[in-house]
Amino acid sequence: MGRAEERRARQRGGRRAAPKRRRPAPTAGGGSAPTAGGKSAPAAGGKPAKSLIRRMFTWKKILGTFFGVCLLGILGFIGLYLYVDVPEGNAAAQQQSNVYKFSDGTILARKGEVNREIVDLSKVPRKVQLTFVAAENKSFYHDSGVDFRGTARGLLNTLSGKGKQGGSTITQQYVKNFYLNQDQTVTRKLKELVISLKVDREKSKDDILAGYINTSYYGRNAYGIQAAAQAYYHVDAEDLDVAQGAYLAALLQAPSQYDWAVATKTGKHLVTQRWNYVLDNMVEEGWLSKSKRDELHFPYPKEPKGAPGLGGQKGYLVELANQQLEQRLMAQEGLTPSQAENAVVDKGWTITLNIDRKKQAALEKAVKAELTSKLDAKKRKVDGDIQAGAVSVDPRTGKVVALYGGQDYYRHYFDNATRRDYQPASTFKPVILAAALEQNATTQDGKPITASTVYDGTSRRPVVDHGAKVGFAPPNEDDADYDDITVQEAMNKSVNSVFAQMGVDVGMDKVMSTANKLGMDTKGMQPVPAQTLGSMGASPLEMAGIYATFANHGYRVTPTILKSAENKGRSVDVPNPVGGSVISRTAADTVTSVLTGVVDDGTASDSVARNPLRGGQQVAGKTGTSDENKSAWFTGYTPTLVTSVGLFGEDPKTKAHVSMKGATGLLRPPGRINGGGYPAKIWAAYTFGVTHKAEFDLNTTQGAAVEPTETPTFTHTPTQTPSQTPSSAPPTSQSPSETPSQTPSQTPSQTPSQTPSHTPTTGPPTEPTTEGPLDPDADGGLTP
Repeated sequence: MGRAEERRARQRGGRRAAPKRRRPAPTAGGGSAPTAGGKSAPAAGGKPAKSLIRRMFTWKKILGTFFGVCLLGILGFIGLYLYVDVPEGNAAAQQQSNVYKFSDGTILARKGEVNREIVDLSKVPRKVQLTFVAAENKSFYHDSGVDFRGTARGLLNTLSGKGKQGGSTITQQYVKNFYLNQDQTVTRKLKELVISLKVDREKSKDDILAGYINTSYYGRNAYGIQAAAQAYYHVDAEDLDVAQGAYLAALLQAPSQYDWAVATKTGKHLVTQRWNYVLDNMVEEGWLSKSKRDELHFPYPKEPKGAPGLGGQKGYLVELANQQLEQRLMAQEGLTPSQAENAVVDKGWTITLNIDRKKQAALEKAVKAELTSKLDAKKRKVDGDIQAGAVSVDPRTGKVVALYGGQDYYRHYFDNATRRDYQPASTFKPVILAAALEQNATTQDGKPITASTVYDGTSRRPVVDHGAKVGFAPPNEDDADYDDITVQEAMNKSVNSVFAQMGVDVGMDKVMSTANKLGMDTKGMQPVPAQTLGSMGASPLEMAGIYATFANHGYRVTPTILKSAENKGRSVDVPNPVGGSVISRTAADTVTSVLTGVVDDGTASDSVARNPLRGGQQVAGKTGTSDENKSAWFTGYTPTLVTSVGLFGEDPKTKAHVSMKGATGLLRPPGRINGGGYPAKIWAAYTFGVTHKAEFDLNTTQGAAVEPTETPTFTHTPTQTPSQTPSSAPPTSQSPSETPSQTPSQTPSQTPSQTPSHTPTTGPPTEPTTEGPLDPDADGGLTP
């Protein structure tokens, strides 16, 4: 049949016949003709055979699988939406008392009274309402209650172990606050998504906004906008203005970090930025005119009041325990500061502290006996400016065993034990020596820096770096000149000119790096020579950790008050406060040896060395007094206990840093409060009452605690690995081999090439300042 007949036949049959395939010509042996490669050639006119992978992953199958998964996801979400109901919300009922215990298990405090008063949204000014929308969710009035992109990001973060929330709307945050909790789990996030969608359908936007601002935690034990208005501005919510509302709205991101009364310099900067962000968003959305916005000024909050039931030292102990628990939750579960605070405050935790009841009572007794009982603000205005803070740490375990935050948590909300806004002054000098020993540093003429190295102790001697003056020439106390003086003697007498030169010899970048390794927060600190005078900010907690690292032979000690924390069968991992070696044992032990000289032969000899309670106890320590007498310190340690005591001059109304001169009225004119006075007396009264005689185990041939050698021992071996060999004989205290000049030079000293600037009250200074006549018995130079 020809082709024409075939076509007609197909047409008559109503369909086209399939074309016939041509068979390949058979080979002699039968089968298809092989190709050159030995494979069968494809049928003549046919397509090559597809591989297994190409047959499995066709576009049709990929698209089918994709749409199938999408369909399953949609069906699953529909099922979840139908399954999950909006629960009965009762945020107040979710609050439970936190129980705080001493290290022996006895109850320290029980805190859980919820400070909340629900107010109708109509009682909150409209523009104040809008500050919260501008801060958290500008699309609030138009969205469906869910940020799908942010939620997806949060889910991915949770699944990948990052934990942090990706983003959420006001509706989602309200659902977390009122219906759910702050757990960072996939299940909780999916429930949040579904409930938020349902709540957005069932409730008005005003109801949701009212629920959000009434259930959020604002810090200062304040839940809801009414409690927050009272806590921060001492007014009712209906009397808040736009600027105040913007601050409260900004506060929700990190309540404790942004509370102006306790915020660090960084925290104040961040909350100011966010306050501006809120107001700028309001202008952008047309909710506030540009002219009105430009007229607004930052609304500084009022002084806070302590929470009920936390009087005396309890409030300070509880606050530090909460802060450290929040830090652990942020590190362990990836919570944000706001989420961590919400997860801790009044959520039914049982928190055991490392605080030893007997040591805590002894520290409080010592402060009262040696200081606060002598203060009378009615007789002397300056007595009302004196603030004391102290932290006591076991260097072997890193446990904070006692803490003094102020006379009373109700009277002084700011914890003096953890505040970082005052200069540690000469208590920083041991860090410079540690850096010199650790780096095997040399003087300008190439001599190794050891306890016996001789420096020029002339007051206001210009600091020199490789023959060039660096523009820094700090005065010593009373401009006293010591001529040639050993490092040991310079530490004993706190000679500023020696340690300023030593800092440059070592390299200030290396000094600040060592400080950071030892436990000081050096972020933002410039490595300039003025830092050798301790002109940065530091807290008693921080200084106790640094000295505990010296006492623990160079192994990093991070003081912790938190022993354990449990909540409904869930416990938080508390890491070991003692870490690895950050400076060699030889360097750490040499610092300890040198610091015994400060106690026995230097600025702390009267209050500590000759204290009748000492009983042969070995002690190392350093005094410090800042410029203008605004702070005074003694940080010292025995082999078993480190305690840092600081006194701070603070105006009770303005919180400005002020001089402490004349306080107690018991000191001879000019009445300078120095580190070797009240701080050292508090330290001795406390420490000698709670410790037993013990001797330092030192692996060094330098310093006042060992027999001096004619030739200083010096090693060129790397100092990263500490020596494991202890000294074979117990160390003995002995005076330095050289005697410093006892008579200060009467010749006027050289004027420094750089004019110092005065210390601002809001942050650490960049240069030291000078002042009038100083007490000849004060401990060493300008900032001893």
